[in-house]
Amino acid sequence: MHLLKGKNILIVGVANKHSIASGIASSMSKNGANLAFTYQNDRLRQKVEHLSKEWGSNICLPCDVTKDEDINNVFSNLKKYWDGLDCVVHAVGFAPRGELDGDFLEVTTRDGFKISHDISSYSFIALAKASKKLMEGRKGSLITLSYLGSQKTMPNYNVMGLAKASLEASVRFLAVSLGKEGHRVNAISAGPIKTLASSGVKNFRRMLSYNANRAPLQRNVSIEEVGNAATFLASELASGVTGETLYVDAGFNITAMGSLEESN
Repeated sequence: MHLLKGKNILIVGVANKHSIASGIASSMSKNGANLAFTYQNDRLRQKVEHLSKEWGSNICLPCDVTKDEDINNVFSNLKKYWDGLDCVVHAVGFAPRGELDGDFLEVTTRDGFKISHDISSYSFIALAKASKKLMEGRKGSLITLSYLGSQKTMPNYNVMGLAKASLEASVRFLAVSLGKEGHRVNAISAGPIKTLASSGVKNFRRMLSYNANRAPLQRNVSIEEVGNAATFLASELASGVTGETLYVDAGFNITAMGSLEESN
């Protein structure tokens, strides 16, 4: 299939081949997209450049999402390669490790709150603002990644849950702001997946086991499944979908109680 043939897509947040952003890049590449990537710092540059070649891309640009200058430079540089942009994938989330271990009230700090919201939520708005000109007239798509901790409490997820709730709210407000130009904005709320980002959450392996036991499909999801959902949202098949949070979590979010057998 080539659902994204000819579409120019920027993916922000690839960390390694096991990341959700990697699953998205793989699916979009298989579906014909032209891809560009960013890397956070020189330490990650070589790794991202190596992965980008696997997906047929030679566009890798530096970007610290806490700096507007970096973000603006990304889109200025993209003009050297493309005459327009069809989709931006925001796969960025961070909270200081100390904020993700312990009782929410005890471990949450003012600085940790600011950092978490700036990187995990505001950066999506900043990317949308900076990409607007390059997406003009192309009925573009913006996609970000969330988690059920935005809606329900999760052990040790703490301030990241608040940041993801802010991110999902920004999806709705951005959908209205950009809808008049034909652009769509959506989020994917993926189930827990073992990634570099998730490793910062205490007892994450236990969360994986719990999720698999309670989810209707009796398993966890893969980065490939999340990637395919992102491809759908970026394609014309989702032309009428905006402002939504799509759950890709094996159905976990719909359950109030899993199978009673798990307690035996």
